[in-house]
Amino acid sequence: MSEPNQLPKGWEMVIGLEVHAELSTATKMFSPARNEFGGEPNTNVHPVCLGLPGTLPVVNEQAVALSIRIGLALNCTVQRCVFARKNYFYPDMPKDYQISQYDQPLNADGYLDLASGARIGIERAHMEEDTGKSTHIGASGRIHDAGYSLVDYNRAGVPLIEIVSRPDIRGPEQAKEYVEELRSILVAIGASDGKMEEGSLRVDANVSVRPVGADELRTRCEIKNVNSLRSVGRAIVYEARRHVDLYDAGDAPRQETRHWDEEGGRTRAGRSKEEAEDYRYFADPDLVPIDPSPEWIDEIRRALPALPKERRESLQAVGAEPQMAALAVTRDLDGLALATIEAGADCSRVMTHVANNLAVEGAERLEPVRLAELVTMETGGALTATQAKQVLAEMVDTGRSAADVAEARGFEAMDTDELESLLDGIIAQHAEQWGRFTDGDDKERKKMQGFFTGQVMKATQGQADGKVVNRLLSLKAEI
Repeated sequence: MSEPNQLPKGWEMVIGLEVHAELSTATKMFSPARNEFGGEPNTNVHPVCLGLPGTLPVVNEQAVALSIRIGLALNCTVQRCVFARKNYFYPDMPKDYQISQYDQPLNADGYLDLASGARIGIERAHMEEDTGKSTHIGASGRIHDAGYSLVDYNRAGVPLIEIVSRPDIRGPEQAKEYVEELRSILVAIGASDGKMEEGSLRVDANVSVRPVGADELRTRCEIKNVNSLRSVGRAIVYEARRHVDLYDAGDAPRQETRHWDEEGGRTRAGRSKEEAEDYRYFADPDLVPIDPSPEWIDEIRRALPALPKERRESLQAVGAEPQMAALAVTRDLDGLALATIEAGADCSRVMTHVANNLAVEGAERLEPVRLAELVTMETGGALTATQAKQVLAEMVDTGRSAADVAEARGFEAMDTDELESLLDGIIAQHAEQWGRFTDGDDKERKKMQGFFTGQVMKATQGQADGKVVNRLLSLKAEI
């Protein structure tokens, strides 16, 4: 039996992802209509994005600038590009073609380094416009059994960047890591809000399998518009196993698009996969080529903020564990953590607070010097871990200093002699548990250590220092 995320022995996955990210512009790609999520249907529209006769597109300069920013962040070559018409016929594409880019994209030949150490090649990152949205009214929400359909053109013409990876991804976890890293970059550079739940970031996964050790690229299927990281992983695993089953049965998959059924946990056939010639690409006669000057590209490059990889490395350089550094960057609290550590606070405790106690609204407003004061009080024994957590929550809410909050709450370190006396009384009351602590194996000792620490915390209303309690327990067990 294979592991949940693995194929049967002898097979490997070959995955390439196409990530579509809506750009954070005020208006659409080729019209002055608002680029805004959540409006009433068909209110953010304009004659251009409705494809009315006689209208002409005008390129959104900010969308081009953001697209260049993305290309630079992904180590691409930014080059002269041409807009093309991609012809197909769907109700949510009112012109019956989509303005995209084909053989001359804006960004080409880049790569993305993952935190795990893998490097994923980027084939291209090209500009295009989004389609509208069709809602099929019926039992399954699919067109084949719909009674009727509704079309909302608010999204039609929204600026998109389509980032196409090379088939370098080898499993569902790596695919999710790639999407997470890409999303964090897009958000960090201000190019997209990356909200998969709102459709700002959508993933198409091209999946095939091959024997381990082979370098061939077998028939792939494209899973369309997967809108969560969990679904990306599940869809890839299901589709790859489906391919293996077909090969094992002497059959082979057909090249086609498929749709992920979240409730059923499976992919379902869509349409036969078109090739480039089916779309009848040709240069859009209404749009001139874009040839960014070296000066403009350099200006955009200089304005790029630190990317997530650099930010993780900055935290790791001062002692943060890689996983904790990644979490801090994801929560956009790495600047606070780094400044607090540089102010003299213990790195381990700072990162623990970032991970466990600062995933709240307003945490980013906390001043590093005040967080450093709290951590110093905690590591110096003036506050227990429980007290520090309570003080920190009030600091975030009120902006007051750690010392002021601790004084107002009456927090002060318990005297060790007082704590030892209290512990002696608890041990006397629980002789059986004490015997299990002193005579038991490691597992039993750990269990009873938690029991006695809990009793002390209960008796002191959380004011005892857990580390001191554990040290006293160890000392008394050796007597």
